[in-house]
Amino acid sequence: MMAMAEMWSQMGSIMATIMFVYAIIQQYLPYQFRSYFERYTNKVVSLVYPYIQITFHEYTGDRFKRSEVYLSIQNYLSANSSNRAKRLKAHDLKDSKSLVLSLDDNEEVTDEFNGVKLWWTSYKSSPKAGSFSFYPTSDEKRFYKLKFHRQHRDLITQSYLHHVVTEGKGIAVKNRQRKLYTNGSNESWYGSKRTKWTHVHFEHPATFDTLAMNPKKKQEILNDLLKFSKGKEYYAKVGKPWKRGYLLYGPPGTGKSTMIAAMANFLDYDVYDLELTAVTDNTDLKKLLIDTSNRSIIVIEDIDCSLDLTGQRKKEKEKEKDEDDEKKDPMRKRAEGEEKKSKVTLSGLLNFIDGIWSACGGERLIVFTTNYVDKLDPALIRRGRMDKHIEMSYCCFESFKVLAKNYLDTESHHLFQPIEVLLGETNMSPADVAENLMPKSDTEEVETCLKSLIEALEKAKEDAKKKAEEEAKEKAEEEAKAKAEEEAKLKGEEKAKEDEKLVKENGHCNGKEEVKCNCKCNGKSGSDEVKENGGVTA
Repeated sequence: MMAMAEMWSQMGSIMATIMFVYAIIQQYLPYQFRSYFERYTNKVVSLVYPYIQITFHEYTGDRFKRSEVYLSIQNYLSANSSNRAKRLKAHDLKDSKSLVLSLDDNEEVTDEFNGVKLWWTSYKSSPKAGSFSFYPTSDEKRFYKLKFHRQHRDLITQSYLHHVVTEGKGIAVKNRQRKLYTNGSNESWYGSKRTKWTHVHFEHPATFDTLAMNPKKKQEILNDLLKFSKGKEYYAKVGKPWKRGYLLYGPPGTGKSTMIAAMANFLDYDVYDLELTAVTDNTDLKKLLIDTSNRSIIVIEDIDCSLDLTGQRKKEKEKEKDEDDEKKDPMRKRAEGEEKKSKVTLSGLLNFIDGIWSACGGERLIVFTTNYVDKLDPALIRRGRMDKHIEMSYCCFESFKVLAKNYLDTESHHLFQPIEVLLGETNMSPADVAENLMPKSDTEEVETCLKSLIEALEKAKEDAKKKAEEEAKEKAEEEAKAKAEEEAKLKGEEKAKEDEKLVKENGHCNGKEEVKCNCKCNGKSGSDEVKENGGVTA
């Protein structure tokens, strides 16, 4: 017992001596000597200490920006090691959907990779009072330390750290709050904010499960999107930018915008709603493209209405007329030019989609929507630019069943059969079908809503029949009118030919009669003259 007490007493004396010497060195030894002392001390310690430590600081280089590696490690540890830590901190990070848990200061957790055990420790150091620092708030410097056995150096530095950073970035993307962006006029690109895109949180609830579409067609689109999202190496192998174009076309109310929201939710992408009329010229269009993030969908809705992108050129007469108008009234031409600010051309949009600038960034979808696909220039929607064309058609019976499940929570009913027959005979958009299925009060039941839809379908069928009859009648009248005009034209041509023939014949006969008449008259005069004179006049 006395030996144990003496041992602890000696140990205490040794520790006190070491602390005293360390304090003296820190206080009075010049910095240059201290650095040499620490260097050689570490060498001596490394001979008997088999572990390696790597430090990851929160701020490195540009001290106003947090290290992306540090943030990735924080996300990785919060998801994989926080359940083993005893002390945690909760953060309400910007653009995050939920609270983020991280290690508290000076807390250590273990991790395992390919059978190798590692230790992560979170540290915080505070500077001396009165010192100046670039770090924000309380000038506290935070960092993580990774400790592992030196025999695993290659595994940790070549594989594990890459694994941690990749996993951390993936967790950050998964936990982030997705955004819906839109562009404003380029006048807002300058000043204190200097932003090309403004955003709100993207919270559209549409999914492919609630999308009214034929199941086979829906599954085909899902497979295409999934293949694209995993195709980074494939696109690099074939030498193409990691992007894909989708053209959604069909009548109004067929779910084109809902399809875009479902795609964004399925892939967990941000959405950029590009308004072409607010873009001044092709250069600004490129700037907007550069300022978009990866893992995003760039949308141009109703592209046939945005700008004159048909690719057609004015006729020569129209050009000459415009030039004459400009010469006659240059002030009016200048005013029209000021009103029409956007100078985005078809060529500029094509370069935006498929040119060299389209390779800036990756994992992007470019989606066009239109109600009239025939109005678009073929060069704009060819394969390679708009890779997949998706027709959003009128509501079919399979789409109706999805809507009935969504709005009425029913999968079968005796009224489904007449609805199936009417949908096969009538064109009605999914939006109109959904409006009729939606209960208008708490007292409305499933059968009431289905009957309301049947009445709407029957009315639409009757209206379509009347419209078809009117169009047929108008067409028949136009054909009869055209036929009458053609017959009148033929009769006029025949009459003109007959009149011309009569004129020619009359002119020929009149000449002969005149000659005959003159001959007779001359002959009669001669005869009378002979008779009266009783002789012949030579």
